[in-house]
Amino acid sequence: MATEKTLAVIGATGAQGGGLAHAILNDPDSEFRVRAITRNPKSEKARALADQGAEVVQADLDDVASLTAAFDGCHGAFCVTNFWEHFSPEKELEQAKNLAMAAKQAGVRHAIWSTLEDTRRWVPLDDDRMPTLMERYKVPHFDAKGEADRFFTEAGVPTTFLIASFYWDNFIHFGSGPQRGEDGTLVLALPMGDAKLAGIAAEDIGKCAYGIFKAGDELIGETIGIAGGHPTGTEMAAGLTEAMGEPVRYLPLSFDQYRSLGFPGADDLGNMFQFYHDFEDDGLALRSIERSRALNPDLMSFERWLEEYGEQIPRG
Repeated sequence: MATEKTLAVIGATGAQGGGLAHAILNDPDSEFRVRAITRNPKSEKARALADQGAEVVQADLDDVASLTAAFDGCHGAFCVTNFWEHFSPEKELEQAKNLAMAAKQAGVRHAIWSTLEDTRRWVPLDDDRMPTLMERYKVPHFDAKGEADRFFTEAGVPTTFLIASFYWDNFIHFGSGPQRGEDGTLVLALPMGDAKLAGIAAEDIGKCAYGIFKAGDELIGETIGIAGGHPTGTEMAAGLTEAMGEPVRYLPLSFDQYRSLGFPGADDLGNMFQFYHDFEDDGLALRSIERSRALNPDLMSFERWLEEYGEQIPRG
């Protein structure tokens, strides 16, 4: 259709960008077309997007010129970075700055920056409630994204700031799911005590972003948190029990226990869970289920996500 607007989608072969790309491609009445931005246009996922009707364009987050060219002529841009590729907040800051510069230079009329809270606003570096990491951060994969918000604001890019939640998909892909204990029972070990944890299906992040683009200019300048549910650890264990067909017990670890688990990023994630726990009210208030559903009427609850994907969760 002649009035279609092009949206550049960073990370179109990943979780968040992929959710947005597929939401647009699966909507026959969409006013948008997808320009899928990827480092490797020949990858299987990139070719699949092209087969579904997306325009696939090569660009690199470390190369602002390639991003500017990829954004050229686009009405909007979905901007996201992946801390877990490199574990470097400094690299993430530089990539976010490149995205903001490219959006400005290309004249993008609506950007969505997938960000998170800068936890240092709540827990300053000299606050010993949680350890300082990498000398400058409390929760590095949160703080760098939050710090990068200013790049979009200072550049004058019309931006909506989108704040996601804990991915339930981490139970499948990130090793966060139940593990089998010495007695053979499945155990969900999280340092959340009795607090609620805002969570979401990864694909719903992209669908909510699609809702933001459809809403248009009215959401520019806003910070919007999204979640599909606010379950406690006990409630998640109960849902997992039903979905997995065997008992799952919730084990509330201490923050120090989680930080010392030894896998890459354990200290970062331990601090993240402590932030979610200690500032539960702030985190849940920001991540409104009702507003998320208004953006994405097909929003999945934790129970529905388990019905769809529970069989994929490793059995420990």
